[in-house]
Amino acid sequence: MRLELSVDRSSPVPLYFQLSQQLEAAIERGTLTPGSLLGNEIELAARLGLSRPTVRQAIQSLVDKGLLVRRRGVGTQVVHSQVKRPLELSSLFDDLEAAGQRPATRVLVNTVVPATAEVAAALAVSEGSEVHRVERLRLAHGEPMAYLCNHLPPGLLDLDTAQLEATGLYRMMRSAGLTLHSARQSIGARAATAAEAERLTEPEGAPLLTMRRTTFDDTGRAVEFGDHIYRPSRYAFEFQLLVRP
Repeated sequence: MRLELSVDRSSPVPLYFQLSQQLEAAIERGTLTPGSLLGNEIELAARLGLSRPTVRQAIQSLVDKGLLVRRRGVGTQVVHSQVKRPLELSSLFDDLEAAGQRPATRVLVNTVVPATAEVAAALAVSEGSEVHRVERLRLAHGEPMAYLCNHLPPGLLDLDTAQLEATGLYRMMRSAGLTLHSARQSIGARAATAAEAERLTEPEGAPLLTMRRTTFDDTGRAVEFGDHIYRPSRYAFEFQLLVRP
């Protein structure tokens, strides 16, 4: 596919960055779909009148973001677009579908456990009382994106494993008649443990995005406490910041 690419030599923005931004935009729009071949550096450099090191730097920046991959004997190939999740009360399953990422789920644990102090405080139940624990691996295009651990009060809804693998948890809640109203959420980052790295196909110690969320229904009842980790090469949170009047 021949892309319409151009660079502005009078701009203070580095040429490699101009090129990488245009390529990233083409991936985000779906003009360059997963599996597409980008073409070689020599051809791109000749088309744009750029040096090969400049083109190589632009491509490498997208390789580092996880959007492109260099395959020996194949060339530079589009892997996927990064999912940018808005900070609103939505599920990862819905966000992946909206981004055209073909979500899939693998349920690792679906059981009842005693509530730890942290879980009990989040769900406003007694420590040691029974809560439902669900651990899932969320994939997109067959590749792991996130590990999700959720605790729910007992008797809230039927957490059927087959249904958990077929759809999102929030969809199941809404289908059960729950009205999700608000959530308290914190976002952070840390290094991957050996077990987390294996699940997400990342090196041990690789940086991971973390998200903890307690979700409330329209009566103010805590209905879910989630502790999730994400691969930052595949996932980002987007903030909209407003000036305080």
